[in-house]
Amino acid sequence: MGQVVIVALRPKEGAEGRLLNLIHEHVPILRGEGLATGREPLVLKAADGTFLEIFEWVSAQAIKAAHDNPIVQALWPRFAEVCDYVKLADLNETHELFATFEPVDL
Repeated sequence: MGQVVIVALRPKEGAEGRLLNLIHEHVPILRGEGLATGREPLVLKAADGTFLEIFEWVSAQAIKAAHDNPIVQALWPRFAEVCDYVKLADLNETHELFATFEPVDL
């Protein structure tokens, strides 16, 4: 069974465009490795500029397999160059009953 994940990515100063490009290629790379489903990812933007990427792994085992996959591991330093990972709870929107975010078309 698939596993949906939500990750919050706060762009580093001046790196928003590069982060969006990386988000755009992220799930297709995971799919190419057999790790993500065909479900279309959803990308949202918080008021503070943080992006949320919502996508589906094919299984819990796929999440673990990603940690041993050199193609996936090569993505991690690229993300580290352009963003910081933040907890969902750190976004002001998540303190509202109905958390509202801006949709992002890649």
